[in-house]
Amino acid sequence: MNANSIKDKQRLHFALLFTFSFLLCIWGVHLIDSVFELGLKVHGNRPREIRGLKGILTYPFLHSGLEHLWNNTVSFFTLNGLLFYFYRSLAVRVWLILFFVSGVLLWLIGGTGNHIGASGIVYGLASFLFFSGVIRKNLLLLRISLVVVFLYGGMVWWMLPIKEGISWEGHLSGAITGLILALVYKNSGPKNPLYKFEISEAAHEDLPEWWMRGNPDHPDTLAQRAREAQEKQILESKKEAQKS
Repeated sequence: MNANSIKDKQRLHFALLFTFSFLLCIWGVHLIDSVFELGLKVHGNRPREIRGLKGILTYPFLHSGLEHLWNNTVSFFTLNGLLFYFYRSLAVRVWLILFFVSGVLLWLIGGTGNHIGASGIVYGLASFLFFSGVIRKNLLLLRISLVVVFLYGGMVWWMLPIKEGISWEGHLSGAITGLILALVYKNSGPKNPLYKFEISEAAHEDLPEWWMRGNPDHPDTLAQRAREAQEKQILESKKEAQKS
């Protein structure tokens, strides 16, 4: 087994772990709410209401029914898996910011009522993956953008008030947040391959800092630390040369 296949397995494990963790949470909440009749759905995001502030954190875990939950599950599984596989060093940061900021934006711009569902996060993921691939001009990530358009291009219509009962403001909030994050992190994360014959373009993404701190003696960590030290030395040499 070569080093690339090991890294690919690590990426896949990383992507599936975070994806299934969130799905387990939203399905668990729905099951507990249904079995014990707790009425948790009333704790959604209620725009511009003080009692709705808690909904910024709770609304993605609440769903109106199995159809609503299943639709979000399928889309989230695909899009979140793509994010955590191809943007490993950025994924946790992007996800957490997307989760919180899209909820805040919904609370600010949303219509009256109780907004629930993880579709805001789904739209944020789709927006980030699409715009990030376009902005970066990375061939692999641009292919991901095309996959998002092919699979979920029709989602754009649900950012418009075309059907009552659907939180188009939540969709729009997620999409706006995803676009902003794609712009903010355009120079971070995956890099273009150094050589044309290199197979896996995704392998040129840096390891997450939190992962390296937890695995200081891992060969990949040691290799990246050595590369960072070399890059730092080269940068310092250039600065000294410019001064002289």
